[in-house]
Amino acid sequence: MELGSRREREQRQQLRHRRQKRVTAISPLVKYSLFVFTFFFWLIAGALLGIGIYARVEKGQVNAVVDLLADPAIVLIIVGSLAWILGFFGCVGALRENICLLKTYCYVLLILFVLQLVGAILGFIFSDKVEEQIGTLVETAIEKYRDDIDLQNLIDWTQKEFQCCGGKDGFKDWHQHNRYFNCSEENLSRERCGVPYSCCRPEGEEAVINTMCGYDFAPDVTPTEAVDRIYIRSCIFAVADWARENLFLLGGIAMGLAIPQLVGILLSRVFINQIEDERALANQQAQL
Repeated sequence: MELGSRREREQRQQLRHRRQKRVTAISPLVKYSLFVFTFFFWLIAGALLGIGIYARVEKGQVNAVVDLLADPAIVLIIVGSLAWILGFFGCVGALRENICLLKTYCYVLLILFVLQLVGAILGFIFSDKVEEQIGTLVETAIEKYRDDIDLQNLIDWTQKEFQCCGGKDGFKDWHQHNRYFNCSEENLSRERCGVPYSCCRPEGEEAVINTMCGYDFAPDVTPTEAVDRIYIRSCIFAVADWARENLFLLGGIAMGLAIPQLVGILLSRVFINQIEDERALANQQAQL
């Protein structure tokens, strides 16, 4: 009896000693690296969402723009909302060691990365189709130029920065697609047959911007006749040329967007494996 009880005590002591010595499968470095990474991701997403909501509220217009892609504020709200939810899953999943949330975060991030990669490849292969779609989007933006202040500022910045005017057909797009600038007899606007001031070539050091510099063109004005006053180059071609000249910069931006996503996928996958190993060890210990 004494021998049996002594053996039982020794076994219990060995089991207790083994439990105390067991090293956890979860690495604090991986856990808190993932938490910090997703926390910053969550903060950035929240900032995008806040900026989008603020911009939308400041407009004070319910039906300012119907086309979502033509409203930068709505684009920010959609992207910010999705990223905020995803970042929340990553933060809480890392902190609470919740496999369900972590797997959702990991797989959604992986799907987004694959979609971006596929989109880039298809965009390169079908560049003509992409250019056509961009042209359609630019025409929609020109049509809604006066309906949305954010869109208006974006178009003006693009035309001034790239020294261009209009879409596929250059400055003629403003006469064809915008009801304020078109040359029809029914248009009684002061801007009839004109273009936005951002299409105008600067005249020296202007202390005050002349917002009427693009007015009063003849309906049949040719690019040769207009070139002294405004930019006649298509913004689509101008941006495309800039992209070709700055491939290394664009490649660096693409890598800057891809690397954080890969880091998030890798950290979350490693942490999920560690949690599963930890639970497997815990089950083995419970059976002893």
